[in-house]
Amino acid sequence: MASKNSTTKGRILLVDDDPGLLRLLSIRLRAEEYDVEAVESAEKALAVVNRFQPDLVITDLRMDKMDGIGLLKELQSRSPGLRVVIVTAHGTIPDAVTATQSGAFGFLTKPIDKDELMSAVERAMKISGSPMADVEDNWCEEIITRNPKLKEILAQAKMVAATDARVLINGESGTGKELLAQAIHRASPRRNKPFVAINCSAMAENLLESELFGHEKGAFTGATRSHKGLFQSAEGGTLLLDEIGDMPMRLQVKLLRVLQENQVRPVGSTEAIQVDVRIISATHRDLQDMMREGRFREDLYYRLNVVNINLPELDARREDIPLLVSHFLQQLAADGDTDRKVYAPEAVELLVTAEWPGNIRQLYNVVRQNVALSRSPVISGELVQTSLGEHAGKLASFSEARDEFTRNYLSQILQITGGNVSQAARLAKRNRTDFYKLLARHELNPDAFKVR
Repeated sequence: MASKNSTTKGRILLVDDDPGLLRLLSIRLRAEEYDVEAVESAEKALAVVNRFQPDLVITDLRMDKMDGIGLLKELQSRSPGLRVVIVTAHGTIPDAVTATQSGAFGFLTKPIDKDELMSAVERAMKISGSPMADVEDNWCEEIITRNPKLKEILAQAKMVAATDARVLINGESGTGKELLAQAIHRASPRRNKPFVAINCSAMAENLLESELFGHEKGAFTGATRSHKGLFQSAEGGTLLLDEIGDMPMRLQVKLLRVLQENQVRPVGSTEAIQVDVRIISATHRDLQDMMREGRFREDLYYRLNVVNINLPELDARREDIPLLVSHFLQQLAADGDTDRKVYAPEAVELLVTAEWPGNIRQLYNVVRQNVALSRSPVISGELVQTSLGEHAGKLASFSEARDEFTRNYLSQILQITGGNVSQAARLAKRNRTDFYKLLARHELNPDAFKVR
């Protein structure tokens, strides 16, 4: 991820096919201590947005190929929460109003007044997740990574955090969904209010209902006193509904009503209580499959899934394993469980190449077990091998990965050509004899691909 210069107020990406206007706006904004990048088309803007990571985009409405509204929609898809200001001529103000309704932060008219420009920029920066929003740099310090994909996800999460948009986090068990939810809360304007989490699969339906919405004294057997639910406990802050896919259908209906009305009605009460809570949901299940099967409400899904974030499995970010291991060792030593220990090089290699169906949680448990069982300050490869069992050494070698790619590539070409070897060889840009040798080496029979 690009690092922001601490002396600047934030990053602004300017997009306009008028070089003169780009120069003028750049000069004005840089004079106010903003970091500015200026490009002359929407296509160039999309090419630099991941590298530059702007807090705000100011774009002209009328441009060739892709116009400002097209750029707005593409940015909404790639970077939800990123603020976009549309620049228009007087005759296109109705279009700008439409763009604003579609999600643009606002619009400016040409010729651009300096005071109006700075006012719009300052308003956008206050809720953009920029340095002006006073978000501490350690908002995501517990998420250890150097993986480019996860860094992009964190950049997206920080922008979304500045809004009140509901977030649905998808990811396998142990990938760090709750850590990400906590990070979003810390980067949000609600960070000084409570963060409350509940696992929707961890308790019976009646108990879950009471925990979420509260209950009145005498509402059911055993209700000897009134109980304030988690929606009220999280007032002004963030409520994480973990494993939302396991919520019973009856409670899905009640949750939908809360999201629509911003009110909760405790069990046994006839009075509704107003609540102000930001909702983040998380699940390892495929909610779209569950909707098709009638096990998850479609209307609730679209209420929760305003912004969707998919966390990668640990197997997809193996470069992070040595960093995570080092972090866990330091953490265990700091907790006083043991003296600081280290892994032998061959032990680290085993960890990096292992299969991790339980993801980061499983890795942590293995490290903790190794620390507890190692009699030496240096954890051996033999001890790691024993801990991993059947999950050891699942990463394919370079030769195996190359052979698998080649086999899949040849199969795809044969499927496209219906088993015609001459045509397939031309597509692969290989002579027919060499192509036959490749097929034989990878045990592929062209006849199996011929249309019958």
